[in-house]
Amino acid sequence: MDDTYMKEMEGLRARMAKLEKGQENKLSAVVFSGGLDKGLASMIIATGASAMGLEVSLFFTFWATPLLRAKGKKPGPKDFFGKLFGAMMPRGAGKAKLSQMHMGGMGTAMIKNIMKKKNVASLPELITLAGELDVKITICEMSMDLMGFTREEMIDYPNLHYGGVAAFVAEAAKSKVQLFI
Repeated sequence: MDDTYMKEMEGLRARMAKLEKGQENKLSAVVFSGGLDKGLASMIIATGASAMGLEVSLFFTFWATPLLRAKGKKPGPKDFFGKLFGAMMPRGAGKAKLSQMHMGGMGTAMIKNIMKKKNVASLPELITLAGELDVKITICEMSMDLMGFTREEMIDYPNLHYGGVAAFVAEAAKSKVQLFI
C-alpha cells in the first residue's frame, strides 16, 4: 500500500478514537409521537437499555407530550387555546391510540387485549418501570407552552425534568446511541 493511503488511514483512526473518547455509556432519544405503538417502543427500548447498564434520557416533545399528562390532576390556569388543546389531546399514556390501524378504536382495543393476554406490560406500566430504572424524562417546555399544558397536570415521575432542545442536544452529543421515535 502506498504511503498516502496509510497516512489517510492513520488520520481516520485518530479522528475515530477522538470521537469515541467523548461518548458515554448513554442512550438519548427524542420521543415525538404520541401513538401507543411508538410510546411502547420508546419505553421498551428505554427500559431494556437501562437494564443493560446504559444511562437513558428521553426528550418528550410535540405529540408525545400528552402521554405524560396525569389522569386525575387539575391543570393550572389556561388560556382559550390551552383549554382547547387540553380537551382535544389525550390525557395520559392510558388513552394513547395506535398510530396505524386504529380503526375507530377497534385496533387499539384489540392490541391492548392481546398485550394483556400475553402478559405484555401496558404503556403506563412501562413508564412506571422506567421510573424505577432511573430513566430520565425531559418534557419540552416549548411544546408544553404551545399546547397550553402546565407542569401541574404532568405525571409524578421520579426523574422528570423540563427543558428545551439545547439540554437534549447537549446530552445526545455525549451519548453512544441517539434515537428519534
